Amino acid sequence: MDIKKFEKKVGLKFKNKDLLEKSLTHRSFLNEHDNQELRSNERLEFLGDAVLELVVSEHLFEKYPERPEGELTSFRAAVVRTSNLAKISRKLGLGEFLLMSKGEEMTGGREKEYLLANTLEAIIGALYLDQGYEPVKIFLEKHLIPQISTIIKYRLDIDAKTKLQEKTQSVFKETPTYKVIKEKGPDHEKVFTVVVKINGKVYGEGEGITKQKAEDTAAREALRKIS
Repeated sequence: MDIKKFEKKVGLKFKNKDLLEKSLTHRSFLNEHDNQELRSNERLEFLGDAVLELVVSEHLFEKYPERPEGELTSFRAAVVRTSNLAKISRKLGLGEFLLMSKGEEMTGGREKEYLLANTLEAIIGALYLDQGYEPVKIFLEKHLIPQISTIIKYRLDIDAKTKLQEKTQSVFKETPTYKVIKEKGPDHEKVFTVVVKINGKVYGEGEGITKQKAEDTAAREALRKIS
């Protein structure tokens, strides 16, 4: 991995390069490399998820004092959803630097939404450990926070499946149906692929670590196509 290239591309400078490398290491990579010092990014992802929610929660609390708790929770969920984090990861080119097994790479690992989202969270966790809260806040204010105003303006936080059902009943006089077409991975790390059909035609496909998340992603793709 070219650490300097990564830091230049993402605009970060880590003091502890090992932390950065760990944040970019998928668990599949460890299966092919017998190195006791290597660890996957899963623990960093756990920490990054919490720090991410705190930064977004703080921004929403301060920026929208008139909004009730329920709406703030809905806005936050929309900001930190897998598809949104994956989009930011793609813009930053994180997939290029991910350490993973050859098998994972051959099955499109560098473009999988949940892997990209998890990697971004792991980097946030690593940055927090390396430099503290403020640098994480600055990083997210540059790459994530600007999306919040758009999400609120167009109420993109509203459940995609609900919006799709309203849209399809209005346009097609039909209710969308969802079907799991693929399940892979062990029980503790299972990934589901779901398609959504309208009048028997596939309008969207989504992948997620739960059926609900996969359905949500599929519904969002269908909404884009219908729009």
